Amino acid sequence: MKKAVFVFVVLCVSIASFAQPSVGEKAYEVSLPDIKGTKVNLSSLQGKVVLIDFWASWCGPCRRSEPALKKIYSKYQAKGFEIYGISVDENKSAWKMAVKEDELEWIHVNDSKGDVAGKWNIMYIPNTYLLDKTGKVVAINPSHEELEQLLQKLLG
Repeated sequence: MKKAVFVFVVLCVSIASFAQPSVGEKAYEVSLPDIKGTKVNLSSLQGKVVLIDFWASWCGPCRRSEPALKKIYSKYQAKGFEIYGISVDENKSAWKMAVKEDELEWIHVNDSKGDVAGKWNIMYIPNTYLLDKTGKVVAINPSHEELEQLLQKLLG
């Protein structure tokens, strides 16, 4: 029993040392493998407005939000908008199948070990961050309507 308590305390201390980036702060760097296994750095998208979307194949609310995101993506992608989808699926096959089944066309990477979600202190999904062209956080968890309004403003 003492061992379990010790592990819990260590985990709490480890998690507490991380914090979500706040509005106005630069987003933390992310470098994760995409579906083909190629690492994609978040910083490679600088110059675009980026929605970071933490999600998983087994998350009902995540999957239900995809049709609205698909419409927004198709409307604004050519103007400089990108989505960087970070799956927290441990089962990579389920993640890949969800991307294929839902016909999701944006960038998809996998955080199966939870390292990035831990650094960003992600406690629930879906969880989104909108970044401006310089990589600073503009909004956290905007509604789809708010997202569209912000995109119109940021992309002119």
